[in-house]
Amino acid sequence: MNPQYSADHSSYYKMHESEAIERLGGYKRIVARIKVLENYSVGAGITVSRMNQDDHLMELHRRLRTMPTYMYLTKREQVLERTAHAYLAGYPAGTKAQLAAVPRTADDPEDAQALREIRQKIEKVIEARTGNREGYEGVLDRLSEFQDLQNERDQIDAALTALESYKPDYALLLRLRYVEGLEIVEVVERMQTSRRTFERSRPKALHEFCRLSM
Repeated sequence: MNPQYSADHSSYYKMHESEAIERLGGYKRIVARIKVLENYSVGAGITVSRMNQDDHLMELHRRLRTMPTYMYLTKREQVLERTAHAYLAGYPAGTKAQLAAVPRTADDPEDAQALREIRQKIEKVIEARTGNREGYEGVLDRLSEFQDLQNERDQIDAALTALESYKPDYALLLRLRYVEGLEIVEVVERMQTSRRTFERSRPKALHEFCRLSM
């Protein structure tokens, strides 16, 4: 192996050890925040978690793509569709991301009006689900945060589960020391090992976690 390559990788993982520790140490806060957000009421008896679970728009879009648009869109909606194709660089998932993707202005007055209508239609999705037009941006912020935290939690879980499949002691060490926040003496006792073994294994465990999380 090229010595320079090895040195570069060693410094790379060293730099990212602190990030790995921070991610693992924040796991419980992430789970706690998810629990708070999932019960946040957005109106009409709907919670953020219910709103997230009931979002079947992407599935509906997949079905509609197999049909000619004239079969399910009015003439005006077909105009909006053409405008969207002309101005949108992509079609992101998530209502907030979709709103952000729609430009607010266009040089052509008719296009500008069409874009305003597209934004209004997306906003009405929120209004229909929450029963509350006022403050829908706040609802979107919470939904977006909820989805981001779920993704972060799932990434950490996936990396630890993968590590457990071939280095169970490393996974247990990381869970006890950083996720559970136990002191080193407690980790050593729980793992029935020595302090020396812990100190030797800890950087290797973080190194493997970094590799799996890249």
